[in-house]
Amino acid sequence: MTRRPVPPFVGPGMTTRKLLVASRDVVFVKGILEAHEGLAQVFAEHGGDLTVACPDDRAAELDAVLDELAREVGALR
Repeated sequence: MTRRPVPPFVGPGMTTRKLLVASRDVVFVKGILEAHEGLAQVFAEHGGDLTVACPDDRAAELDAVLDELAREVGALR
């Protein structure tokens, strides 16, 4: 059975952001976001093409973390 990635299913009350990082940085980015307990979930469709989802009321906090990560690893938002 071949597994293929599918786009994340994100429902009402959730905010999503896209982040493009080098494949080698995916684990690092996911680790940082997981360290911010309950902030966001990360979906990797392929390589470093990430979708990050968080509750609407934490979108500003997520944006601040993603801005810092983008600067640190050279990601595109």
